[in-house]
Amino acid sequence: MSLRCFMVALLVAFFAGPCLADTPVDPQVIRAEIRQVVDSGGWDRGQLSMGPSLSQFYAARDYAPGWVGSQGAGEQAHEILDIFRGAAEDGLCPEDYHLRELESFFVYEADSRKFHLPLDPSWMARFDIVLTDAALLYATHQIQGRVDPATVHDGWNASPRKADVAKLLQYALDGNRLTAVLADLSPPHRGYTQLKESLAGLRRLAAFGGWLPLPGGPTLRPGDTDPRVVALKRRLLMEGDLPLTAALASPVLDRDAVMALRLWQKRHGLTADGVLGAQTLAELNIPVEERIRQIELNMERWRWLPKSLGKTYILVNIADFRLSVVENDAVVLTMPVVVGTAYRKTPVFSGYMTYLEFAPYWHVPPTILREDKLPLIKADPGWMEKNHYELIPTTKEALQQLELSEIDWKEMDAKNFPGILRMKPGPWNPLGRVKFMFPNRYAVYLHDTPDRHLFARNVRSFSSGCIRIERPVDLAQFLLEGTPWDCDRILDLLDGTSPVRVKLPRAVPVHLLYFTSWVDEHGILQFRRDPYWRDMGLEWALKTAPAAERLPRS
Repeated sequence: MSLRCFMVALLVAFFAGPCLADTPVDPQVIRAEIRQVVDSGGWDRGQLSMGPSLSQFYAARDYAPGWVGSQGAGEQAHEILDIFRGAAEDGLCPEDYHLRELESFFVYEADSRKFHLPLDPSWMARFDIVLTDAALLYATHQIQGRVDPATVHDGWNASPRKADVAKLLQYALDGNRLTAVLADLSPPHRGYTQLKESLAGLRRLAAFGGWLPLPGGPTLRPGDTDPRVVALKRRLLMEGDLPLTAALASPVLDRDAVMALRLWQKRHGLTADGVLGAQTLAELNIPVEERIRQIELNMERWRWLPKSLGKTYILVNIADFRLSVVENDAVVLTMPVVVGTAYRKTPVFSGYMTYLEFAPYWHVPPTILREDKLPLIKADPGWMEKNHYELIPTTKEALQQLELSEIDWKEMDAKNFPGILRMKPGPWNPLGRVKFMFPNRYAVYLHDTPDRHLFARNVRSFSSGCIRIERPVDLAQFLLEGTPWDCDRILDLLDGTSPVRVKLPRAVPVHLLYFTSWVDEHGILQFRRDPYWRDMGLEWALKTAPAAERLPRS
């Protein structure tokens, strides 16, 4: 109802006399209004996000209102509006839940009572439908996120949580347990609740003005004296990296300041050298509002995950270039990894590790054969043997006919290549001495590598999509613990010259995920850069798509 219509109603009621004051609305009239809107599409149906679930909810209750009665909005309507107002605590957007329109109804209701006007049944029906749509959308967002992950992450294949939100809402309303039921819908993972707590902390900082950018200047090293050190110390103190006992007024980059800066650098994925250089300064000058948004984006990613990741599982955080083995919610093993380049990204998905292969062959992928290896072979056919490669025929018939000396390599290309190129097991093999297999459609797996020097770098995106791990022996020992494959036998297999497949006693969940903000096992808030620009893609999806179009497809 527009303001003009409301004023007309006000005048009508005024001149109609006291017989209209405080007149209850017949619930059957509201029911009929709801049925007409839900069945026909009615007013502004395009503004609603949960059409099928909305129809299911009202059909199951024979179109009786869920939130209003003869005297207006009930207690649970006020209760859920408070939940919507606090949606930002979960990194959600309150405006997604028709908050402005719902607030206007309460104003209308209050004005009607103030001036002793009867409530309009069509308004009450509209309010009930809009509130139901908002409640269903809120529940869906908490259960599976605001955005379909497949639209922003190539190869996302995790199993999201699912629920019949219409039945869930009915259950909550019938039992008068709305707050408890909706609170249980948020991700149960500790990583999510820790980010939620960190979000509240940064918002408190932002409410007091956040932090000011540090001025530029020459690089500052431990022991240097500079007026900017005072501002740096205050900055480190705000986030809890510098102790309160530090000499805040001193312009010297002293021991306390250096230790605090190293801690800050480490939790932002930088070289922890205690030096205030250009890269550290740039990260320090990211505003608190951007860090808040970074946390919100990563909370969204938690909503895409299944209810349980497994009692024991392997988690690779692609953005952190790190693998963690988690057992009973505790990290029991962690190590740096190398992931795919920005051109050949490691996909985001979940799978089950089922076996290990020691002393593996490396079968050269078609792209690498075409772009890297074939030019070397054509220049020198003896290159294959010198570099431990062999050519495997694709059929038994080819095996009988294939004679390398008779192949005209100069006329050869990737399309008519006479077989499969593979490298023999050994220390030269790019897969190292063992690979960890969790079969998937991306042909991605974990493996050892002879290029050990790459693990010393902060940014480790050098592979073609697979994941190289620093401590393969430790991971193999953990996975084979309690089996006949003890340490000595594992070491023998690693030094073998022929592949040996070892089946794991039980399949282990593997999650290749992408978090640019999280709280680590020591309770320390971490931030990382966005190597695949996936934060940017998620931000774009949230800003440009209407709420109904963002939802994951069933």
